[in-house]
Amino acid sequence: MTRLIEILISLAIVAALFLIVGLVLPSSRYLVERVETNRKLSIVYDTLNNFSRFKDWNATPLRDPKMETRIAGPASGVGAEFHYDSKNGAVGSGSWKIVESVPNELVAISIENDRMGTDKRTEFKLKPTGNNNRNVEIAQSYKVNYGWNLLGRYAGLYVRSHVGDDMKFGLAKLTNMLASIPNIDYAVYGDKLTGLTVAQIPAEHLLYVPAGTLEFDDPVIEKSMRANMEWINRTMASSGLVAAGPMRIITSEQGRETYTFDVALPVRKASEAEGAAVTGELTGLTFPAGSPVKYQLLPARRAVSGKFIGYIRELENVRNALRAWSAPRGLEITDRPYEVYDSGIDGAFKEDGQFTAYWAIK
Repeated sequence: MTRLIEILISLAIVAALFLIVGLVLPSSRYLVERVETNRKLSIVYDTLNNFSRFKDWNATPLRDPKMETRIAGPASGVGAEFHYDSKNGAVGSGSWKIVESVPNELVAISIENDRMGTDKRTEFKLKPTGNNNRNVEIAQSYKVNYGWNLLGRYAGLYVRSHVGDDMKFGLAKLTNMLASIPNIDYAVYGDKLTGLTVAQIPAEHLLYVPAGTLEFDDPVIEKSMRANMEWINRTMASSGLVAAGPMRIITSEQGRETYTFDVALPVRKASEAEGAAVTGELTGLTFPAGSPVKYQLLPARRAVSGKFIGYIRELENVRNALRAWSAPRGLEITDRPYEVYDSGIDGAFKEDGQFTAYWAIK
């Protein structure tokens, strides 16, 4: 009987200590981890302001690549959601939802998961830093409330090792991923590049001439464009075709000294109404003797697109800007980029040339 009483007293003491310590422990936990990147502020913000690349850097989906995931709500900004469901008990299920978004400053996310605590929230605060503010500091914070849940307060003792380690891991993966994106600030590109969007492009008939690799000298490039357009015009005349849009240049490679490209033009039969849907390949084409012109049926596709006003030599930066804009949104570019010469060949070699740039995406 005495032994039983001693056991009960010991249990009471342990329970009292558990209660006292639990009451003393914090009712909430707050963590902050920081990392620095040399990518442009617009790239960092756009990457964090949606969940398209979330699985590429965040620790939660990387813990179980086989987990079921779903993105809901708007494509970016407040209301965008990421839901996951893992058969791995250590990962469980839950969701992340953007609840506050301040351009180039803050992305706040509400978290629901199987871990103890309520009102879970992580924030990414962005701040220019480094020499001449060329870098961006990403400060990720995490806050969780336990209230009077004593078990939760004890669980809070391990938040730094559990959540904190995940934050460090995720931020390291994030900076590595950002490093693969061209460092072009498409948001403030001299106000020359506007209207960045994903365009739906219908199927097209295309006549083109591979111009090959030429010295990147304005007169040389212009002469090649005009000569190859002449061949295309002859082919149209002999085949009963008319232009279905402006000339375009398809780029294979642009360097400082050389430029490799194709001269191309979308076409349609003169007998067809303008804007008629393309339903199959063109037949009965007649190519003049010695013509370098080739024909291709382009299928309907999606492409990143933007309007640009400037000089032809700036187009390489425009292409990099399309890549930089696509990457944070989880858009994978494919094939070769091209520019529609809205102001023709004459305008292309002036400082106010007008172009519409395209790069197809998968």
